[in-house]
Amino acid sequence: MKPADSYYAASCVYPDRYPPLMDDIETDTCIIGGGLAGVCTALSLAEADTRAVLLEAKHIGFGASGRNGGQVIQDYACGMDKLEQLLGAERAGDLWQWSGEAVDLVEQRVRRYAIDCDWQRGYATVAVKPQHMAALQQWRDTAAQRYGYHGYTEWDHGEVCRHIGSNRYCGALYDTDSGHLHPLNYTLGLAKAAAGQGALLFEQTPAVKLRRQEGLWRVETPQGSVVAQHVVLAVNTFPVRFGFAAADQYRSRYILPVGTYVIATEPLGEWNGDILPGNIAACDTRYVLDYYRKSADGRLLFGGKVNYRQAEPDAETLRRSMRQDMLKVFPQLAEVNIDFVWGGRVDISMNRAPDFRRIGPELYLLQGFSGHGVALTGLAGQVCSEAILGREQRWQVFESIAHRAFPGGILRQPAQMAGLAWHRFLDLL
Repeated sequence: MKPADSYYAASCVYPDRYPPLMDDIETDTCIIGGGLAGVCTALSLAEADTRAVLLEAKHIGFGASGRNGGQVIQDYACGMDKLEQLLGAERAGDLWQWSGEAVDLVEQRVRRYAIDCDWQRGYATVAVKPQHMAALQQWRDTAAQRYGYHGYTEWDHGEVCRHIGSNRYCGALYDTDSGHLHPLNYTLGLAKAAAGQGALLFEQTPAVKLRRQEGLWRVETPQGSVVAQHVVLAVNTFPVRFGFAAADQYRSRYILPVGTYVIATEPLGEWNGDILPGNIAACDTRYVLDYYRKSADGRLLFGGKVNYRQAEPDAETLRRSMRQDMLKVFPQLAEVNIDFVWGGRVDISMNRAPDFRRIGPELYLLQGFSGHGVALTGLAGQVCSEAILGREQRWQVFESIAHRAFPGGILRQPAQMAGLAWHRFLDLL
């Protein structure tokens, strides 16, 4: 499956393209990767009047940033309990506050730069089982008591039926602040904003070698090079090799590429008013979860599945299996056609916490968004730019999160498949 198969590519409103790098240039910071993390870093630096160059091997938004479910969520994939275990209550509280700021930053940039990306607040976590609902209620109380957050509203079965249009769930927790958007248009809109603020963006420009040179970094590309004081690696799960041992080894050991998939129906027509009538986004509480929302033109965008294998599933097989999952939630859509099916890889860390760190002198790494990247990448770019400019307080908090490597060699995939099988079993109980 190619990005061109996605509804997002078919509905893209930003035709801007950037040239390949054809020269040797110097800058303050070179950013490798044109997804949301890289683009947000470039924009934050440009807003601070700092020279930034961004290199993208394909085109802006080619990877997960332009293919994901579009859900803009506060909190972290690992959950706040895990962050308290890793950092303590005070630091975890800071991270919770920053995750809310990350969502607000999305809205601020959409408005400031007039980004046409269908931004909408409103997000529900729907409970498949009573024990899941009990956990959501406990989290609502914890969020209020420990973090001072009062944006959650509990829904019973009847309220879920009205707000979601499905009889599948026993309850839900509705968040007024999280939301959803068109991720490719958002990414391209941010890139346009970064270029407008003075950042230099280059597409079709892979970084093929990274090395130290007289106290600076030299990033070599097929037809040029960039010399910079700082380098930011934001390349998601793509198997890039830079020829710099610390970068190549750390990335390969601490991140796991996981496939996830989305289908888009034809416009819902008569069902449009019944399915998600308030235009919110939703996901369920299972480990292998469903997530969905509506597009601006009234399609249902329905995501799910996980794939730890390197090989991608056949598109038609995936279309049928994803449609079956959708009909479990919305059986009334049995006669609605599927117009698009696509997928991509997200970068999962072992503990599902974000992994932001320095792996060399002035060499920054942004990874481990673990499915929460649409909002968290904006925070990552801002925190990384702060560190580059000498304000390291927030960066040091993220850098203090302890991470473990995934099993290597022949154990890597079997270990993940065993873990997935166990969690699927728990989903069935």
